Amino acid sequence: MADTESSKPGSSWLNLLVDYGPLLIFLAVYRFTAPAETDPKAELQAVINGTGAFMVAAVVALGVSKWKLGKISPMLWFSTALIVGFGALTILFGDPRFVQLKPTIIYSVFGVALLGGWFMGRALLRILLEAAFEGLTEEGWLKLSRNWGVFFLALAALNEALVATMSFEGWLWAKLWVFMPLSLVFTFANLPMLLKHGLALEEIDDVVKEEPPTGS
Repeated sequence: MADTESSKPGSSWLNLLVDYGPLLIFLAVYRFTAPAETDPKAELQAVINGTGAFMVAAVVALGVSKWKLGKISPMLWFSTALIVGFGALTILFGDPRFVQLKPTIIYSVFGVALLGGWFMGRALLRILLEAAFEGLTEEGWLKLSRNWGVFFLALAALNEALVATMSFEGWLWAKLWVFMPLSLVFTFANLPMLLKHGLALEEIDDVVKEEPPTGS
């Protein structure tokens, strides 16, 4: 039991690294290779460089998740597949829009899936996260799935709004400084509802640790 408890903080950090590490590498490579002055060709090359690094980092994160955490969640599989697929399209066609479209697709697919499951009385979030929070009732899981479904659709709309109104670099920073804080605030906002539906107090840390990824 002591070994399990002591491993939780490390697992939490690894979850964050797996979720947001590839995005940070994308941003770092893009910034390092971006031109100091306005140059469309050099700007596009920086996007391609960052996208290539993003793809490699995402695959590495997949391996780290399996190696260190012992599992790869369905959401991570799907996200990595889209990162590689849309990243390849970005590089092939030289169009950043492909990599910017990827989060919208992820958020939309999971939002619709979670709400569809909720409508049919199935808490798909429990399956996607492969998590089991002690004491949480089926009604609690259904409400959590519904709430995340709505939140994911809101993130999809937000991503499209940011793409339409911000530069590529501004959009990258927004994924770090807008989407991650929103996700954390939303997770904590659900805690009173989860506690009302039977979540054990000692499971609160696991709820935060197991939140669906929104970084990539």
